Amino acid sequence: MSTKFEKKLEKILKLLERLTTESTKGTPIIVEGRNDINALQELGLEGDIISAKSSGKSFLDVLGEVERRRKREVILLMDFDRRGKEWTNRLARRLEETKITPNLVFWKGLRGLVGHDVKDIEGLATYLETLRKKVGA
Repeated sequence: MSTKFEKKLEKILKLLERLTTESTKGTPIIVEGRNDINALQELGLEGDIISAKSSGKSFLDVLGEVERRRKREVILLMDFDRRGKEWTNRLARRLEETKITPNLVFWKGLRGLVGHDVKDIEGLATYLETLRKKVGA
């Protein structure tokens, strides 16, 4: 019989698998900072990951980075706290203004699954480790 932890772990892993697939196809992922990039890489995610808040970048700098990559879609994966939510909404609007589609599927999915337990992307790897221990995997 599968526990609620097993179901949650399975859903998170499926979502991360789909995220990896999108990233492998070349869709850039925008995260808040360097630690978020490290956490995603620890989870096995490779590909184009852009840090939105490193070394004094502004929104325009981030938009410029995305435009230089000539991508029509980017995945937004900001933190799950209030500030992360604000950043996601503002960045999504700005991207849409420049005719770039912000993909919020992964952010919304992860936030729905871990939002009460994890406040930021950098906490995901540790959270998954804890879940695995709970289910004995």
